[in-house]
Amino acid sequence: MWGKILIVVLIAWLSASFFARVKNFFFSTPQLPLIKDELWWGPGKPYANEDTDIKPFTINVSQTVLTDLNWRLSQALPFQPALEGVQQQYGINTNHLRNIIDFWQTKYDWRQREKLLNIFPQYTTSIQGLKIHYIHVKPKVTKGVKVLPLFILHGWPSSAREFYDIIPLLTNPTGDFVFEVVAPSLPGYAFSAAAVRPGLNPMEIAVIFKNLMERLGFHRYYLHGGDWGSQVVAAMATLYPHKILGTHSNFCFVNTPLAHLKLMVGSFFPWLIVEDDIRDKVYPLSEKYMRWIEETGYMHIQATKPDTIGVALRDSPVGLAAYLMEKYSIFTNPHWKNLDDAGLTQKFKLEDLLDNVMIYWVTGCITSSMRIYAESFNERYNSLKLPQIPTPVPSGCARFSHEVVYQPETVLRQKFPNLVHLADYEGGHFAAAEEPKILAKDLYLFVEKVEKISGDNKGTR
Repeated sequence: MWGKILIVVLIAWLSASFFARVKNFFFSTPQLPLIKDELWWGPGKPYANEDTDIKPFTINVSQTVLTDLNWRLSQALPFQPALEGVQQQYGINTNHLRNIIDFWQTKYDWRQREKLLNIFPQYTTSIQGLKIHYIHVKPKVTKGVKVLPLFILHGWPSSAREFYDIIPLLTNPTGDFVFEVVAPSLPGYAFSAAAVRPGLNPMEIAVIFKNLMERLGFHRYYLHGGDWGSQVVAAMATLYPHKILGTHSNFCFVNTPLAHLKLMVGSFFPWLIVEDDIRDKVYPLSEKYMRWIEETGYMHIQATKPDTIGVALRDSPVGLAAYLMEKYSIFTNPHWKNLDDAGLTQKFKLEDLLDNVMIYWVTGCITSSMRIYAESFNERYNSLKLPQIPTPVPSGCARFSHEVVYQPETVLRQKFPNLVHLADYEGGHFAAAEEPKILAKDLYLFVEKVEKISGDNKGTR
């Protein structure tokens, strides 16, 4: 008899333990990780004679770099012929690539483009040992128009160049308020210095940019980010909610066990999880996951061996252009892989895309830019569980139809419980460059809602 009782007790204990672990795995909220504002990411002795002055910056690439580039383009080996009947399904089509390189060599004028890239005021300052480059545009406003600070951040394989068409829309008042825009380059991207030691993940980058905004005199401000920028601004809003008026993104997604469980449940009972009008963008999961697997091989390489692929891309401007241009095609519209010209000029100007390639080339940043994947897909960063901690500040999401990850509101609210704005548009991953008017309008709509909810926010600077 006592044996049976012990067996029952043991089974009950094991069952309770199992369900407690399951509950903890899916539903527990981790504690905020320990934040250290003083971590040093640059060379030399920490904080020894660090120059923290804000200095004007102008892009001025040496002629030596441009001469070397022209030589490398002219010496490129013949391309492997494309397969018959294949467009971009095997990667960038070399017939299409040849047209891009010809345009680069014969029609693209860097010195003219350099003037364009210098139209906005740019600066650098040292934060935690890293020279950080940023654009800072103040609007010209009339009396009665409220100026709100807005921090905007790009991702990979982009640069601050992605925001050149949207900045004028954000800083030109059309209503009761307008934005003062700060748009930095991520550490290790473009004209921002790269860390000299491992560990600079999105949380640590969030600390750097919080410190940047403090140095500029902003105490409270709005955020917007796309791609990796969305992860950094989400981290900023989670870590420093008292400093953030609201956070907005065109790449909102939640990557937690509960989010994946909800999506799996929705495969069988979609009415529980997804709105009817976007069901085809979320399901069937098999189709969405297959696209994810097909298009994210680069992610696995960059998350494991970024320095190896970086050697090849740093040595060949043709290889760099092929690698970056392919991403702009596939992530803007997956159907463009079936087009001979990859569809790029349907939404972009070729010279604008080459501006971005050139920024990567002349700064030699391709390897350091890819390291953010290795710093994010590892046990150290995953153990922080920052993406699983809800962001309490008012949040807004612009979902574009061809986005790689498209999630329903019930999933998004797990990370963004204070989701005050959610809108759907036609377009792809690089919304700021592809649809600047739509994205700017959505940002205004979001901030208008937050301002009405919170009243007159004082003390932004």
